[in-house]
Amino acid sequence: MAVTTQKSTEHTNATAVPPSFVQPTEAHGRVRIMFFTHAQDGAGDATSSVALGKLPGGRVRVLLSSSNAYVNWTTSSATLDLGWDAYTAVDGTTTTADPDGLVNGLNVDTAGQFAFGADQSATGGTWVFESQDGVVLRATSQDTAIADGDDLVGYIMYVVD
Repeated sequence: MAVTTQKSTEHTNATAVPPSFVQPTEAHGRVRIMFFTHAQDGAGDATSSVALGKLPGGRVRVLLSSSNAYVNWTTSSATLDLGWDAYTAVDGTTTTADPDGLVNGLNVDTAGQFAFGADQSATGGTWVFESQDGVVLRATSQDTAIADGDDLVGYIMYVVD
């Protein structure tokens, strides 16, 4: 084998002559935060969910490895899925809701702080949304009930502009 020196796709595009356009979500975009606080009001059966917040429209890169939450879902064997509601893509088509498109089955059996990047479906710890009107992110307890007073507090980091 030989030693190689290569460039990422994004760096190749930025250093091409003439340079190719690089999306702000890939280089020099602004990192934003979506903070959420939720205390369950009344018991919720399995598949109950919480709308955490809405990402802005346009191209948005969610940084799952930099996002986390304090979860105190007191039902034993609790797992958390993180996904999105259906939305309108930039081309006008409908993108189907996916309740575990970002995180599938994060073990939150014991109350504590959890990194969304610990058990994720997203390649490289990020996910890109391209929507007309924004995307609602949703946490779901697929397998167990959410008890009255259970807490979910945290933040999602994302890049725009």
